[in-house]
Amino acid sequence: MIGSLLKLLFGRLLPALVLFLAIFIGWCGLDSRYPWEARFFVVIIPLFKGYLPPILFGHGKLGDKMTPPVPSDLAPQPRPANELFATLEGSGDAMPLNGLGMCCRPTAADDVSVERTIEWYLLLGGRHIDGAHLYMNHEPIGKGIQKAVAKGIPREEIFLTTKVYPSHYGYEDTTKVVESSLEELGLDYLDMVLMHAPVRIAFGPASAGCKGLTNKECRQETWRALSDLRNAGKIRNAGVSNFASRHIEELFELQSDDSSNSSIAPVSNNQIQWNPWAPIEWVETVAFCRSKNIQITAYNSLGGVMEGHKTQTIETLTSLSSKHDRSVSQIMLRWAIQSGAAIIPGTGNPKYMKENLSVYDFELSEADMGGIEGLREELAGQFFTMKPRD
Repeated sequence: MIGSLLKLLFGRLLPALVLFLAIFIGWCGLDSRYPWEARFFVVIIPLFKGYLPPILFGHGKLGDKMTPPVPSDLAPQPRPANELFATLEGSGDAMPLNGLGMCCRPTAADDVSVERTIEWYLLLGGRHIDGAHLYMNHEPIGKGIQKAVAKGIPREEIFLTTKVYPSHYGYEDTTKVVESSLEELGLDYLDMVLMHAPVRIAFGPASAGCKGLTNKECRQETWRALSDLRNAGKIRNAGVSNFASRHIEELFELQSDDSSNSSIAPVSNNQIQWNPWAPIEWVETVAFCRSKNIQITAYNSLGGVMEGHKTQTIETLTSLSSKHDRSVSQIMLRWAIQSGAAIIPGTGNPKYMKENLSVYDFELSEADMGGIEGLREELAGQFFTMKPRD
């Protein structure tokens, strides 16, 4: 009996699984505009949440997860009271500290939901949107922005960030991706463009534009491209994501090599995983960025895509939730802001957009902040953390 099962497993099921994975990965790489990881994520994330991937089964079919239509008579609502901003190095632009992330949930992989999400968010008073080339949703983001602008939201109030993935690093490839992003979004300029990570998140070849270059040289060529795009007025700010201090120092070398010290863009922002249990590598990176006037933007500030539910069981957070009559999510978002970070929680639900935008309405005491900070040691190793890579 056991022998028959093993024969079935290794003789038929395992080869079939390997074949399926090979076909799936091959399909993920069919669209040359994107790295294979892009298609992989927009399939896997909906599946993990129990929904059929829109890219395979059609957009606008997420059922009860769908973002509702925006009422045709919904007028623009006031921006949040007590709204806070970060002044970015170089441009002096004011970036709202409270934003909307457009990644890593089923509604961010559905074009209909994405378009509605952006329109809802802007009409409800939000102004900071965080996207990326990797997320494959620039076009519906652009449509949502255009609808909101047509209803009275000034384009100059909207702060839009996108990112260039390492598969498209190098001077020429980075330039092409930014220009294609502008075309997809239907915009004349981007408020900020980030280098998405020091290297690819998963396996895959380096960008064709970096052939023969080291990882460091590849990143520096990418930064030269972002600097020139900034000088040309196509982007207003340049920054990085998932970079440790050692990676940022590589970019500083370009500034020291520039005799005029004007053509190389300053590093305005570093977007990293930032929450009360972020590993020591990110704690050290935050301290470094603060010393260099580099703004931090926090992702996974609510605990992470797959682990956010665990935060609802942490006594320190639930006690503060009761004390302030706020949700645990609001407590965590307020902690991140008061720690000096911008936040980009992701949701396609207008109810949660309003809740997230209301975190300006209360403050945590020093004792509250200290209690949350103490979770770093208490919960070490209990949440997924992405550490910087070379």
